[in-house]
Amino acid sequence: MVPFLAPAVRRLQAMVPATTLVLFAFVEALPLGLPHGAMVMPLFTVIGVYYWSIYRPDLVPAPLVFAIGLLHDLLAGGPIGLMALVLVALHGLCVAQRRVFVGKSFAVGWWGFAMVAVGVAGLDWLVASLYYLHFMNPRPLFVQLLLTVALYPALNWLFNRAEMTVLRAT
Repeated sequence: MVPFLAPAVRRLQAMVPATTLVLFAFVEALPLGLPHGAMVMPLFTVIGVYYWSIYRPDLVPAPLVFAIGLLHDLLAGGPIGLMALVLVALHGLCVAQRRVFVGKSFAVGWWGFAMVAVGVAGLDWLVASLYYLHFMNPRPLFVQLLLTVALYPALNWLFNRAEMTVLRAT
């Protein structure tokens, strides 16, 4: 590599986590139609914040996570600040507990993610129910939770490959 380009390349590499989170916020704004009219989309941003907050917290600071959450709220049309609150809480939890997951098996990370996803879904349901002043139907949220946990291994693999190849020098 040309030496004078190295700093610029490192900055571009460091933007990979943020770029994936922004992309996920846009993808989540496109609902996936399922049978019986349920409109659900896996929580890609939750997967991304979980992974990057544990394995590269230096590249996803809390203000960035908050901004991604606000972007998600604006695009999805939900209560403004809900996903921002959820993602910042998730980020804080993951950064504080990252020693539990770093260096452990994939199964430990997936189990941890499943537990976090249940908490996120529960908090999302509770806050949305309070916001709309009636209990939201939990069935679509449950389907969303299952899809999110089921997709975690594939996205974990992709993030891991990106970390090992693109982010190895940062």
